[in-house]
Amino acid sequence: MSYGSAFPSDRSILIRTGLLLVVALTLAPWPSHAQTLTRSARPLRVAYLSTSATMASLWMAKEIGGFAKEGLDVEVISMSSSNAIPALIANELDAVQVSAAPVITASLRGLDVVFVAGLLNTMIWDFYVRPEIKSIEQLKGKIVGTDRPATPVRYGTMVALKKLGLTPKDVQLFPLGSSPQIVAAFYAGQIAGGVGSPPASFQMERAGFRSVVSLLDVPYQNVGIVMRRSRMDELGPRLVPLLRSIRAGIERFYADKPFTMKVIGKYTKESDQEVLDRTYEFYKKAGFRREMVTSEPGLQGMLDFLSETIPEAKSAKPAQFFDDRFVRQVNSGK
Repeated sequence: MSYGSAFPSDRSILIRTGLLLVVALTLAPWPSHAQTLTRSARPLRVAYLSTSATMASLWMAKEIGGFAKEGLDVEVISMSSSNAIPALIANELDAVQVSAAPVITASLRGLDVVFVAGLLNTMIWDFYVRPEIKSIEQLKGKIVGTDRPATPVRYGTMVALKKLGLTPKDVQLFPLGSSPQIVAAFYAGQIAGGVGSPPASFQMERAGFRSVVSLLDVPYQNVGIVMRRSRMDELGPRLVPLLRSIRAGIERFYADKPFTMKVIGKYTKESDQEVLDRTYEFYKKAGFRREMVTSEPGLQGMLDFLSETIPEAKSAKPAQFFDDRFVRQVNSGK
């Protein structure tokens, strides 16, 4: 009896095994290896979240060729604020230029996000009222446009009301959304008061809306560079050059007003030279931070505000939300 057809030879076993191995290797996801290749091959992805000139330091770094000078391949991405933190957690982004509220909120909920640099450490809002409102007393009982609880605009609104000697109960708070929605509601006649920021605020002033208080003197962790804490070792070698590039962008911001105005106009789609001039002067006064430190008083103020809606914020400390190791390397010249 021949067993050749019933039992394959050693050679055929090897061939079949080899074919199966090739198929298995082709179909297998190889997660760790593939992820390693993807991360090393693709550019560093950094997102900004609005066309406000608060984002100018990152824009300047790109437009002066700062990343290339540092030997970095960086993809600068425009993204909505609602998608940014989820994309960061999913490693679709490597860093985000964002302000404190969403970072603290995400961190208190257990996500490993942390500031690695602070770029603008003050509020940039004014509180505006309609032309017919001539006194703070006349604002009482009126509708004030704001955003949802635990958002930056809501925080700015609360601070403004306090500076005006009012409480939230003195007005009708109406959640509309972020600054663009509030500005639109002003023009539509839907609200009597609300916060605005450049350049939209300058156009509002032209239309007759009046600033009754500035928040420029209030410590606040405005935009900074945020990343996942768990990726700091992985991305560390590229973070120091990234921060050097951003610092070079800040230096060019102060040194070259005409160029900076062109950059701001490019990203904000603003062509009015008077508005661009006023926007530049406003942010020059607000002060992008060359030393890129994170504002601990600014973080504490946001924690105090968030404690009204997030119990964990009451016992949290500012140091939980930033890691300045890379900034210290940049500032020490390493």
